[in-house]
Amino acid sequence: MTEEPTPETLESDKPIKQRRNTLYHGVSDELATNMQSGWADTELHDLRPIPQVEHTARRRAALSARFPGERLVIPAGNLKTRSNDTEYAFRASSEYAHLTGDQTQDGVLVLEPTGASGHTATLYLLPRSNRENGEFWLDGQGELWVGRRNSLAEASQLYGLPCADVREVAEKLTEASGPVRVVRGHDAGIEAALTDKVTAERDAELRSFLNELRLVKDEFEIGELQKAVDSTVRGFEDVVRVLDKAEATSERYIEGTFFLRARVEGNDIGYGSICAAGPHATTLHWVRNDGAVRPGELLLLDAGVETHTLYTADVTRTMPINGTFTALQRKIYDAVYAAQEAGIAAVKPGAKYVEFHEASQRVLATHLVEWGLLEGPVDRVLELGLQRRWTLHGTGHMLGIDVHDCAVARRETYADGTLEPGMCLTVEPGLYFQADDLTVPEEYRGIGIRIEDDILVTEDGNRNMSAALPRTADEIELWMARLKG
Repeated sequence: MTEEPTPETLESDKPIKQRRNTLYHGVSDELATNMQSGWADTELHDLRPIPQVEHTARRRAALSARFPGERLVIPAGNLKTRSNDTEYAFRASSEYAHLTGDQTQDGVLVLEPTGASGHTATLYLLPRSNRENGEFWLDGQGELWVGRRNSLAEASQLYGLPCADVREVAEKLTEASGPVRVVRGHDAGIEAALTDKVTAERDAELRSFLNELRLVKDEFEIGELQKAVDSTVRGFEDVVRVLDKAEATSERYIEGTFFLRARVEGNDIGYGSICAAGPHATTLHWVRNDGAVRPGELLLLDAGVETHTLYTADVTRTMPINGTFTALQRKIYDAVYAAQEAGIAAVKPGAKYVEFHEASQRVLATHLVEWGLLEGPVDRVLELGLQRRWTLHGTGHMLGIDVHDCAVARRETYADGTLEPGMCLTVEPGLYFQADDLTVPEEYRGIGIRIEDDILVTEDGNRNMSAALPRTADEIELWMARLKG
């Protein structure tokens, strides 16, 4: 990585952020003049709108109708420092991306009320780097350093919105009057400009509504989720093919293998991949991925590709590292599979959201009683939640532009709500016997099994979007044998 620009001050701008120990001490007048000229016009014309532009317009219309007469501010967010002068890869806030389709840093969507009802939406973005004052080559975020940005005119064509310079928006918001709501937690500068105009309660209502707006997916979103799932299936196949290399190294070989598929076919992974071998499979979110991969043990792989439009899959398979389940591993696996089958069968329009969870938990509790690990009857176990010692987590969650989508929707519309066509959720029961759990037979200890699929609620039931991956124990063994050759 090359060092950043020299300590110059751009005309009417702040001093450029730069390293203390830069090798250049200044810019000569001759060099500054030279850099201002001799550049071709690269403005892009006749751009086609992004594929989801009609959907983003409809979403903004729903937002406008919900909060008439109020100014609404939805930021994309800013770069976050990883260490010193390096940043994490930018990922736009889900609320902003869902309403605009844009993914660039520092963007802000503002809906200005047009009276008692209706809004005018403006997308505030960074314009192209200034070539007159040298920003494009002197500033650490100039286009010669990090790449070309769209011009405001180009962005307007892409997103179907009027676009303006985001460097002016904070002042405009400071001077604005009337009721305002903002999505918090993404842009401290925007929040500071609105500090005396907003309340936490009103802002929470805005964020909850935007999460609820994502509960039912439109056709574009369903298509993107299927793309994410299809790429994820290929990523799982990649992993099986290299398990011998993982055995020679560590779980990180699995992590890196899946990541390659995510970066080649999508934007990124949708969340930290869980590549949990052996007893690590009993840790629900094992993302250290630095452990040994040993024949005779199980690999729990929980991973998902995120598409270029930020929709993510979330799939889990548990597989025998050497390709064959032991008798005990198969017994536990079959119980989890039966629980997942019951959960998936409960996913249908008109059903209470919680029913798939209850169906899965009942099956798991029944097996735990049959195995002598819990004292029945099963209804007592479920009433007291005793099965949770080994099932631990809820059986699924909404899925979409976030892996745990719609997370701050009101409880009455989500966990206590009713399933509708277009909703997408995971069904992912599991059993986890910790290595130090003295309440189970020794042979159970260190075994963790989860099976997870992405389920779309349809008009007449459901569709398993990740059905291309095998699920039964026999299918898993045959699949692994075929891929490992």
